[in-house]
Amino acid sequence: MMELVRLPDAAGELGISYPALKQWIYRRKIRSVKTAGGHHRIPRSEIDRVLFQRRPQPGGGKPSAPGAASRGSRSGLEHLISGRNQLMGRVTSLQTEGLLAKVTLDVGGQTVTAIITRDACRELHLKKGDMAAALIKATEVMIIHPA
Repeated sequence: MMELVRLPDAAGELGISYPALKQWIYRRKIRSVKTAGGHHRIPRSEIDRVLFQRRPQPGGGKPSAPGAASRGSRSGLEHLISGRNQLMGRVTSLQTEGLLAKVTLDVGGQTVTAIITRDACRELHLKKGDMAAALIKATEVMIIHPA
């Protein structure tokens, strides 16, 4: 089930004013969902997407509105890595055992799990609730359409 966030709370998480968030909605810089009563709610995945895109640049650059500095940018990591098969999500679970760590991400209500080294997990400073991207690298992708 998709978590929906009230506008004042979403504005606070994004570090912007309520009126600015309303303008982002009207300009379609952020997706919202309307309740039966006509009130806007922001899906948690949208907040994560915008926060991920607005991360400060390595040179100390200031974060900006979504899409302002990098039109067409999907995840904000294109300047760091050539792979484009990136799924942004929130860490929901971290389990370490021996030399390995199992990292589980919630990506828009779907679960993506990766097994990485314990050292990599520690170097990334991953913790539950953090935003992270899963980079998918495979030679084929299969699509199934249930009957």
